[in-house]
Amino acid sequence: MNIVILSRNPKLYSTSRLVEACKKRGHDPHVFDTLKFSIFVEGGNPTLHYNTRPFDDPDAVIPRIGASITMYGTAVVRQFEQMGVFCLTASHAITVSRDKLRSIQIMSRHRIGLPKTAFVRMKSAVLPAITEVGGAPVVIKLLEGTQGIGVILADQTKIAEAIIETLQSTRQNVLIQSFVKESRGRDIRAFVVGGKVVAAMRRTASDGEFRANVHRGASAEGIKLEPDYEHAALQAAQIMGLRVAGVDMLESKDGPLILEVNSSPGLFGIETATGVDVAGEIVKHIEEEVLFPEVDIRQRLTLHSGYGVSEIPVTPTSPMVGKALRQIGLREKDILVLSIMRGSVTLPNPRGDDQVMSGDTLVCFGKLLALRGLLPPTPQKRVKRKTTAKTK
Repeated sequence: MNIVILSRNPKLYSTSRLVEACKKRGHDPHVFDTLKFSIFVEGGNPTLHYNTRPFDDPDAVIPRIGASITMYGTAVVRQFEQMGVFCLTASHAITVSRDKLRSIQIMSRHRIGLPKTAFVRMKSAVLPAITEVGGAPVVIKLLEGTQGIGVILADQTKIAEAIIETLQSTRQNVLIQSFVKESRGRDIRAFVVGGKVVAAMRRTASDGEFRANVHRGASAEGIKLEPDYEHAALQAAQIMGLRVAGVDMLESKDGPLILEVNSSPGLFGIETATGVDVAGEIVKHIEEEVLFPEVDIRQRLTLHSGYGVSEIPVTPTSPMVGKALRQIGLREKDILVLSIMRGSVTLPNPRGDDQVMSGDTLVCFGKLLALRGLLPPTPQKRVKRKTTAKTK
């Protein structure tokens, strides 16, 4: 296969390892500087030029998009997608994972462990937010920070308040996050490729440092993940829509807490610590998936007027509870159940004899009018009556 690797520096460890792994498996890899592409948009004919010359479609693209060029880099990846080229990492997934707030907002909808986090702008809301996440010490994070840069541990409430106000005065967006004391100075990185964890390591910060980033001098050792940590890593990558991801987790007394999901995780630390050929695993996955480029399923299924995709929650009082799909008769209503989400488990392409349970969420495609009839009634909000004190 002709494989394009988008990278600004072909000498980087991760880039060179991917080139090596591609060649080892008989492919023809080439590294291209992301910023040297030109995007041309025309109805029915999306194209790219490289160094002002027309660029031929490759078989696959491996995006290695740095944080500083996220906007332009994702635009280039998106153009490849519109050209029908398989991209290992989808442009949408890169954009979402790079936004710390957006990514944890999306994950918060699911039953997955997260450190308690707040995002505020009003000066008067800073102190209540610190209290709400558990009080000092708290972790303060710049939304745009990477590799531990822009992450500050504030031991006292007044110090945290002063740091946040100072950063906000320079128009920086910051997150306020609870500090997990039992995991101080260490975390876990799980490397997910194609729906499985291929390698994992525990990182321990250097003396006097609470950030466990290899770039900041942390040590790393290969580990075998406990089932709950492996499940959390796979779920996080799936929620973000990432085929390849570096999932960072804290070891809390309540189990795994997802810190961050990286769309362009480095290979040096994980391969050095574990001895696993992660680059080779990535290329193997491309071989398996290259015939199936990214499809915006919601967009494709809603092009026909009156049809759409919707998530239908199943409440305890729903008439669907305890019945098999074929008994409910959704197909007769022109509704197709694409998947059933049950807690942290997803049942894809369910069969007619699969049973619907209370608490399930049905992902359905069909006529919007029919789908609306499946939605549970919206509970009426109670209106508080205003009372006035009687005067004597």
